[in-house]
Amino acid sequence: MDYPWYTVLEKDIELQQGDFIPECPIIIPPTSFEEGEEYDIEVQQIDSIIMSQSCDLVNGKIAIVLVCPYYSLKTFVEGLREDEKSKRGLAKVLDNLRKGHLPGYHLLDKDAQIDSLHDYQVVDFKNVYGINFGALQKLAESLPNRIRLLPPYREHLSQAFARYFMRVGLPQDIKIEGY
Repeated sequence: MDYPWYTVLEKDIELQQGDFIPECPIIIPPTSFEEGEEYDIEVQQIDSIIMSQSCDLVNGKIAIVLVCPYYSLKTFVEGLREDEKSKRGLAKVLDNLRKGHLPGYHLLDKDAQIDSLHDYQVVDFKNVYGINFGALQKLAESLPNRIRLLPPYREHLSQAFARYFMRVGLPQDIKIEGY
């Protein structure tokens, strides 16, 4: 049995977790805040995927929608350290990415039938942004079509996102002695 990863929606106004929103404007806050000072706000456009839960979106339970950037595997590889780009280093990084052992990132499959997904996609959990629900809905409505990640891959993405945020760094590791 074949389980497709994606569907392409045409003029669907309902936002759901796993919807791809290309060129989504996000606000970059200033690096410092001083009382009485005006702030320079930077707006960047990123290719983003919706991370907020579908039930919250459909039922209007949230005003701010969480999105994470995504980019091609090629772009991800270009950003690696030089030692990770060697044949052996790259094989290790890609295997760890595929297995979910790089908690800040999640790998999505490519799809030859969808123009913008000819390469694998990497979702970046290290950078999470909030977008006003109404503004995001208007942006989504303006798109000629929208890609949606399908179950069970959407739930797998959600679970990986949760794992990234529930990590706990301990001040000291356990040292097993006497064995």
